[in-house]
Amino acid sequence: MTDAGVVSLGMQAIQVAITVAAPVLIVAAATGVLMGLLQAVTQVQEVSLSFIPKIIAVSAVVALFGPWMLRTMVEFTTRLLSSLPGMVK
Repeated sequence: MTDAGVVSLGMQAIQVAITVAAPVLIVAAATGVLMGLLQAVTQVQEVSLSFIPKIIAVSAVVALFGPWMLRTMVEFTTRLLSSLPGMVK
């Protein structure tokens, strides 16, 4: 396997990781910002007030996007494993 092949494979792995993680990270960040804004407006500084909505939102996103995330990872893994014989010289 050439250097370009290794770099290409690494780029594909990073792209799949970002694609799979993006929905969860976006929802967690948006929920955190909204809860921080709500806490700043109401001046309520309860620690659990920011974590519980984030946990609920992230759980909902994983339940909603979980099958798609799993399918994306399985497709990448299948492509990777099926291309292994061609990578070995």
